[in-house]
Amino acid sequence: MELVLETVTENRQSNRTELSWPISMWMPDANRFFNGKTVNVAKGGVLLSMPMATPIRPGNVVEINFPRSMSLAKKKGQFARIKAGTVLRVDRETLTADATICVAVKFA
Repeated sequence: MELVLETVTENRQSNRTELSWPISMWMPDANRFFNGKTVNVAKGGVLLSMPMATPIRPGNVVEINFPRSMSLAKKKGQFARIKAGTVLRVDRETLTADATICVAVKFA
């Protein structure tokens, strides 16, 4: 019996922080918003949990609206932080467990 080892190359350049935060994602191709939440965030991108019906695929350009708390909005002068990005990966492994998909977005 032959033992096969697989090497996984890590392409991330920033550390990720686990964070569950509500977001809304604007999809120009669908001309509408979809609500979801963050799974983790990094300086260069974010992993999102989105409803399974979100019509998204790698290569889509999206805008993610990160709402701020009232106190932070007063401090920063805006009620949300909006980041544009490109979808790198759509993972459907959680589809049957909780009717969601994971979407990896690289910030522009």
